[in-house]
Amino acid sequence: MCAMESSSTLVAKELSWLSFNERVLQEAEDLTTPLIERIRFLGIFSNNLDEFFRVRVADVRRIAAFSYGQKKQEADELLGSIRHKVLSLQIQFDKILQAIIKELEQHNIFMVNEKELSPEQAAFVVKYFKTHVLDNLSPVLVDDKLALPEFHDYAIYFAIKILHAEGFYYALAEIPTEENSRYVLIPNAGRAKSSIIIVDNIIRYCLPLLFDGTLEFNSVEAYTFKVTRAAELELGDGITQSMLDKVSSSLKKRQNADPVRMIYDQSMPADLLEFLVRKFKLSTYDSIIAGGRYHNSKDFISFPNVGPKSLEFRPVSPLISHAFEHAKTPFDAIRVEDILLYYPYHNFNYLVEFIRTAAIDPKVKSIKMSLYRVAENSKIISSLINAARNHKEVTVVVELTARFDEQANIEWARQLQDARVNVIFSVAGLKVHSKLILIGRHENNRIRYYTHIGSGNFNEESARFYTDLSLFTYDQEIGHEVEQVFDYIRYPYKQYDYKHLLVSPVNFRKSFRALIQREIENAKAGNFAAIEIKCNNLVDTEIVSLLDGASRQGVKVKLIVRGMCTLAPRNELPETIPTKNNLQITSIVDRYLEHARVYTFHNNGNPLYYMGSTDLMTRNLDYRVEVITPINSAACKSMLQTIFDLQWSDNVKARVIDALQANTYHSTYHGTRAKKKARSQETIRRYLTRKETTNLLKKNGQENGKGP
Repeated sequence: MCAMESSSTLVAKELSWLSFNERVLQEAEDLTTPLIERIRFLGIFSNNLDEFFRVRVADVRRIAAFSYGQKKQEADELLGSIRHKVLSLQIQFDKILQAIIKELEQHNIFMVNEKELSPEQAAFVVKYFKTHVLDNLSPVLVDDKLALPEFHDYAIYFAIKILHAEGFYYALAEIPTEENSRYVLIPNAGRAKSSIIIVDNIIRYCLPLLFDGTLEFNSVEAYTFKVTRAAELELGDGITQSMLDKVSSSLKKRQNADPVRMIYDQSMPADLLEFLVRKFKLSTYDSIIAGGRYHNSKDFISFPNVGPKSLEFRPVSPLISHAFEHAKTPFDAIRVEDILLYYPYHNFNYLVEFIRTAAIDPKVKSIKMSLYRVAENSKIISSLINAARNHKEVTVVVELTARFDEQANIEWARQLQDARVNVIFSVAGLKVHSKLILIGRHENNRIRYYTHIGSGNFNEESARFYTDLSLFTYDQEIGHEVEQVFDYIRYPYKQYDYKHLLVSPVNFRKSFRALIQREIENAKAGNFAAIEIKCNNLVDTEIVSLLDGASRQGVKVKLIVRGMCTLAPRNELPETIPTKNNLQITSIVDRYLEHARVYTFHNNGNPLYYMGSTDLMTRNLDYRVEVITPINSAACKSMLQTIFDLQWSDNVKARVIDALQANTYHSTYHGTRAKKKARSQETIRRYLTRKETTNLLKKNGQENGKGP
C-alpha cells in the first residue's frame, strides 16, 4: 500500500460514512463496471443514503435540537458539513446518471418520459395505467386545515397542483411501486431498440384520467417528493408488556416519527413547496434538498437488463468444499477438521445442509441458534421448525430490534413459537448480533458439540452478495464456551469465564486491549510487531486511540475498513509522504459487499487469528452480544492470511483512507498506475478455486491409495 506518516487525525463518523458511500458512487462512475450494474450501484448509493438520514442524521439532529453550549455548536456544525457533502454527492449522482442514460442509448436502451411517446406507445401507457396503476393510486386533497394522510417512509409521493377556474387545489398521492416494477418496458413497433418508462411518467401522462369526472379543472401538475423519518425504536422500560408487543407498538410509532429530510422536484412551484414544508413541520435542523423529477433512486437496484448479458456481471457458480463433499454427513466432515468457508465464493448451501441434517439426525438432541436477519423464504427457519417437530430441543435467539428487519423477525418469532421452539428475545439493553449455531449430538454415551461461528447473517439471499466467513468446528472447548454464550443471553447477570472466545460486552474490549498492548511491548523490545485487521467499521474511540498509539510505537498496523473509519493517516500531499510508515488504511468496494471481520496479531512470530461478528464500534463492544473466535487450524489460518494479503494487494478496487477523505484509488495514489492489475475479489476466487481443486485431488489420491 501507499506510504503514510505515522501522525493521524480523527474524522467524524458521519462524514466518514458519507466518504464510504462516495466509494459506492465511484463504482457507478467506473467504466470497467458493467453498464447495468453501474445504474444498480446508483440504487445502492441511494438506499444507503436513505438509511443514513433515518439513523445517523436523526441522531445528530436530536443532539442539535436538545443540547446546549459547545455540544450544540458541534452538532450544528456537523449538520452543516453533512448537508454540504450530501449536496455535493447529489450533484455527482445526477452527472453520473445522465452519463449512464447516454451510454444506455448507445446500446439501444432508451429511458423515455411522458412527452416522448409515439401514438402507439401512448396507447400502451394508457392501457397499462388503467390495468396496473389506477386502482392503486389514491390521491388525497389537502389544505392548511386538514391533517396530512399517513406517510410511508419508503414510498415516494406526488404533490399535485390542480388548477381550476376559481383557483387551485393541492393533492398528495403515493406512487405505487409495490406490486409493479417501477420500470416498464414499452413497445417500439419492431424497431431494434428498447424503451423503458418509469411509472412516475406513466402517471404524469395519465393525470387527467385520475381526476376526470370527479373534479372540474383546467390543468393538473405533479411533482415528486420524498420524506425520510427518524428510525429509532422507542421500547420503553415496561416489564409487563412482552418484547414482541413492544417492538410491534414501536414500529407503528416510527411511521409518525419526526421527518429529517425532504427531497423534492426542483421545478415544484414555490407555494406548493412552502405548503409541504409547513405541513411536515420541517425546521432548520432538517435537510430540504432540491433534486430532479425522480426520487427513490434506490429502485435502480432492480433496474432491468433488456440488453445483452454483457451489461451485467458475469454469473459465477459457488465453489464446492472438498471437506463437505467427501463426507457422508456434515458431522463426519467437521469431526475430521475445522472447515472455513468464504461466501459467496463457497456454496452457502453447506450451512443450510448442516441445519437440515441436524433437524432429522436421530443422534442430534439439541440445536441452539442466534438469528439476526434471515431470508424471506428461509430454509433454515423451516429446518428449525422441522427439528422441533422431530422432538429435538430447539432454542432460537431472535433479535427483534434488528434495524429495518423488525417486522420480519416478529413474524418469524411467532412461527417458531407456534412450532414449540424455545424463542429467546433480546437481552435487556443489548442486541444479539452474534452468528452462532450449536448442535448437541449424542456420541459414545455423551453429548458432543458441533459449532458454527460466522461473520454474516443466516440469510440465503444476502449470502450471494456479501463476503462472509463461516467456521465449523468440533473443538469441544469452543463448543462449551458457545454454550456459555447462550446461557449468558438468558442469564446476563451471571458471571462467565471465556478462555478462548472474545465476547462482547463481557471480555472483548479487555482482551482486545491486551492483544494490542502485547504487540506494543514486542515492538519496544525490538521485535517485529504487526496488527492486521479487516472490518466494516472502525469508530470506537478507545480502539482507535490504541491502534494509532501502537503504530506510533513501532507496530505495523494494516487496516482494511469497508465503511466508517474515524482514524485517518495525515498527509498533506502524496509526494511528501515518507517511505517508512506504520499506519496504513485501505477500503475495498466492488461487486460483493465486504462484510467479513478478521483480526490478526503477529505475536512475536506465532500469529493469532480471530474471526467473527464484531466490528470496532462502541455499540458492538458494549451494547451487543458479539462473538469472535480464535482460528486454531493451520489450514484455516493460512486461508485467512492469503485472503488478507490478496486484498491488501488490490490495485483496482482499493481506495486509500487518509485525512483528505478523497477516496483516491490505490493504483493512482503515487501518480502512476500499477503495471499488473490485481482485483482482489477475482484473485480470491482464483485462489479458492485452486485450493479446493488441490484438496480434492489430494483427497481422491488418498482414497485411491496414492496419497502422501
